[in-house]
Amino acid sequence: MTAVAAPVAATAPRERERRRWAPLLWLAPPMLVVLGFFCYPLALVVRQSLVSESGEVGLAVWRHVVTSPEFTAALGRTVLLSVGATAGCVLLGTFLALVLAFTPFPGARVVSRVVDAVLAFPSFLIALSFTFLYGSAGVLNAALGGGAGGPVDFLYGPWGVLLAEVTFYTPFVMRPVLAAFAQVPSAQLDVAASLGARPWRVLRQVVLPEAWPALASGTCLTLLMTMNEFGIVLFVGAKDVITLPMLVHTKGIVTFDYPAACVVAVVNVVLSVALYTVHRWVFRVLGTNRAGEGRAGAGLDPA
Repeated sequence: MTAVAAPVAATAPRERERRRWAPLLWLAPPMLVVLGFFCYPLALVVRQSLVSESGEVGLAVWRHVVTSPEFTAALGRTVLLSVGATAGCVLLGTFLALVLAFTPFPGARVVSRVVDAVLAFPSFLIALSFTFLYGSAGVLNAALGGGAGGPVDFLYGPWGVLLAEVTFYTPFVMRPVLAAFAQVPSAQLDVAASLGARPWRVLRQVVLPEAWPALASGTCLTLLMTMNEFGIVLFVGAKDVITLPMLVHTKGIVTFDYPAACVVAVVNVVLSVALYTVHRWVFRVLGTNRAGEGRAGAGLDPA
């Protein structure tokens, strides 16, 4: 018995050591991929932003780019477009989710599936379809008899980009809100209606509170994606609409000013990380509050 127990006791520490290091071994391959395909290129971009075209290392490129009117205008345009598009997506997405969830009509399932299909499309397809419909030589101008340069000429400006972004990103708000509405117990709606609550009051006090986490999460995510949108702005061809991603493209591809392009790219990345942090914080805070309300409600349950 002693001879058998001795090898087992000797191998136990080795087994515990192997189990302790096993998770790190499984984690190493994905970490190497992240470091090689994300962190290393990002580090190169940051390094290039600190090196001027003459080879001097410092903040001269940053001072030149950040204080330039071109960068200031691009930053302001990016913020305005992303906030405007997000507001439009929240309003339209919430309205569509309410209609599909609480006002069933023939073909509602088809409409829901069509909206889902938009999620699979690349954003430039929306821009191309808008060009065919509302462009200077598009279907609408042809129908109005204006031909090229007809009366409908809003597409090649901020309003055209805004409308295209709202069209493309509305499903990113609608889908989580629709899923949240589906979780609202019908008994709550029946009780509120039996107590004489008007539809707007039911919506404000019963339905919308259930959807706040999904709505906040979809809003932050849409704001993040619209701020980084490139394909719609490029394919719409709005020459006066220069956003931060478009400025990166112009500096790096058109004028070959790589240090300036890297500065703008780093600013864009910092803004994206900040928005993603806010998105995670909002989602965590609202989720914690909902869990606390649920526990409080369970404590007050007379059953």
